[in-house]
Amino acid sequence: MALNERDNISIVQIIVYVPALVLALWLAIRHGFGRNAGWYYMIVFSLARIIGASLQLATISDPTNIGLHIGAITLQTIGLSPLIMVQTALIGRALGSIRKETTSFVTEKRLRLVQLVALVGLILGIIGGTQSGEDFGKTGTYTISSLSKDGMGLTIAAYALLVLTTIVVASQQAHVEPGEKRLLLAVGASLPFILVRLIYSAESVFGNNPSFSQSTGDVNIQLGMAVIMEMIVVFIVEGIGMTLKKLPKHEAGYQQSRQHMDSSDHELGGYNGYK
Repeated sequence: MALNERDNISIVQIIVYVPALVLALWLAIRHGFGRNAGWYYMIVFSLARIIGASLQLATISDPTNIGLHIGAITLQTIGLSPLIMVQTALIGRALGSIRKETTSFVTEKRLRLVQLVALVGLILGIIGGTQSGEDFGKTGTYTISSLSKDGMGLTIAAYALLVLTTIVVASQQAHVEPGEKRLLLAVGASLPFILVRLIYSAESVFGNNPSFSQSTGDVNIQLGMAVIMEMIVVFIVEGIGMTLKKLPKHEAGYQQSRQHMDSSDHELGGYNGYK
């Protein structure tokens, strides 16, 4: 069977994200596998793209397998949350640098709140996609479930919180160590591309434009507003990641302990400690 445009995109995704996965693993080994380091989420995102593309290609030999189609669609729609979470992790590292000289309104708990909102959105998106797949198998029509809509709403909220957090931290960039300022550059450069990707997903979930349909939409729109946007963000984040110095264990431990102490003492705000 001849390859269609979606299959060609899947091939490109595998070509791009296999090396991206390897690089994310290397960065995780260098900087740490913990969620605070952020590379954990890049690994998850790369795996989602590789597996989703593989499922799409598997439909070539088994085009009537509904599970393959739904699996590919679901994995292609859940990439936003990991991208948002890795941005919050980068902000967290910049914040640790700021804390050496001054305090900040942003706290560890507030960063974790952004990640939690994105994570819940991710989970709802997966469950919603599964429900849509079950309905498609019964009715032959792919409809967006209410859980998918809820998940997208939370993802939008997480992005808004990420933008606000980035603005606050960027306002204190004078206190960021010279080698760490590139973290803010990476996040700031990534946000517009994540926004375009978010608009695409929001339109596909909440809108009625068939060109944005997750199953039969315009492939060129998907390519321009989703696939390429994601790749640019990955290039930016991993490119900056390769230039970051490896924090000494005692320094990383100091930052994490201060973040934990301050976020525990000041849950509601103020300007003592880590706020």
